[in-house]
Amino acid sequence: MDISGFLPSFGSVAFTVAAFIVALSIIVAIHEFGHYIVGRWSGIHAEVFSIGFGPVLFAREDRRGTRWQVAALPFGGYVRFLGDSDAASGKDGVTIAELDAETLRHTMHGAPLWARAATVVAGPLFNFALAIVIFAAVFLVRGVASEAPVIGDLRPLPGESRELAPGDRILAVNGVETPDMAALFRAAEQVPPAPVVDYRVRRGEEEITASGPHPLPPLASAIQPQSAARDADLRAGDVITAIDAEPVHAFEQLRDFVGDSDGQPLLLEVWRDGEMFEVTLVPRRVDLPSPEGGFETRWLIGLSGGLFFEPRTVTPGPVEAVTMAVGQTYMIAETSVSGLYHMITGAISSCNLRGPIGIAETSGAMASDGLGSFIWFIAVLSTAIGLLNLFPIPVLDGGHLVFHAWEAVTGRPPSDRALRTLMALGLALIGTLMVFALTNDIFCP
Repeated sequence: MDISGFLPSFGSVAFTVAAFIVALSIIVAIHEFGHYIVGRWSGIHAEVFSIGFGPVLFAREDRRGTRWQVAALPFGGYVRFLGDSDAASGKDGVTIAELDAETLRHTMHGAPLWARAATVVAGPLFNFALAIVIFAAVFLVRGVASEAPVIGDLRPLPGESRELAPGDRILAVNGVETPDMAALFRAAEQVPPAPVVDYRVRRGEEEITASGPHPLPPLASAIQPQSAARDADLRAGDVITAIDAEPVHAFEQLRDFVGDSDGQPLLLEVWRDGEMFEVTLVPRRVDLPSPEGGFETRWLIGLSGGLFFEPRTVTPGPVEAVTMAVGQTYMIAETSVSGLYHMITGAISSCNLRGPIGIAETSGAMASDGLGSFIWFIAVLSTAIGLLNLFPIPVLDGGHLVFHAWEAVTGRPPSDRALRTLMALGLALIGTLMVFALTNDIFCP
């Protein structure tokens, strides 16, 4: 049997699984460390800190009596505190009954309410903190686009005249003034599709007029995971020169062609590094957040556009970077909640809910795009996992917080019988959601 044709596919799958495991392990480790460290600070003793489930591959015990371990199934993790019967912090009634009052204080079930609540909420908060740290670090390292529309570097384009140069400050496009980046994007939307556009720029101490490409050419600045473009092996930097033999000079034309396709195949002529080739792909229906709130359904192929140049960047201060990172994290969380609400109400397709296969595919795609993209994805996924764990479902951290809120209001925790019943219902609900998401991974386009 000749397996040579199978090896590339196997290598791709192995890379995807490895990227998924790395991303998930980092996020789980941070989440569980939040539970562990706040529990320790609150006087709650952790017996086991585990990355993964199942057979233990590696373990060591520290001087505080906590066993740190890595298990064979790297799809989660847990901290088991003193008095817990399982990874979900179920109550070990037999063990707790044998403990004296002083030792009982160091269990999750005998600690004060504030200590238990703080320990529970710490996991999701550490996920959000991880995302904020990553986003802030990316802003500090990469910088952010300057307010003024200054060319940092020209992107390669077919037939480019090169009259424009790095350092040029764009003053106007086709006679429309561009005092800042926002004005440049507004002007770009008004420019008719054309192979050549007039620019007025400041170069050094003088103002000159130069010709250049459309401000928003049909250029792929990024390729979305699980998209028609990704499946067709299109790459960032590719330029779409024609669709179904019709010349394309602006990203707006590409968007219109795809939007009007009604899901019919499109023949794209693509320029890449001086070479031309053709590819046929089929647009997919995608639900996207709309600027006015809610979602809109559009036909997409998974290309993100951009300017014909890389804007000059400036390095934000630490406070500004953190502020932007908090805003980025909040935006992801808000969009996730809005998407879930619209799926429940039937406003958008339930196929937007993806499971482990979909997340793994995205992990592999982001890793293949480079370390920066992969790290950014880890921050996005960490935000989503932190948010998910705050849902008021028994078994999740949010469910435990609901139990603690009940205790704060009534003065007593839910009965052991009620807890067991609710935890079983929570497990059933989580299991159902996982099966549903996995079904989406397999059957949704």
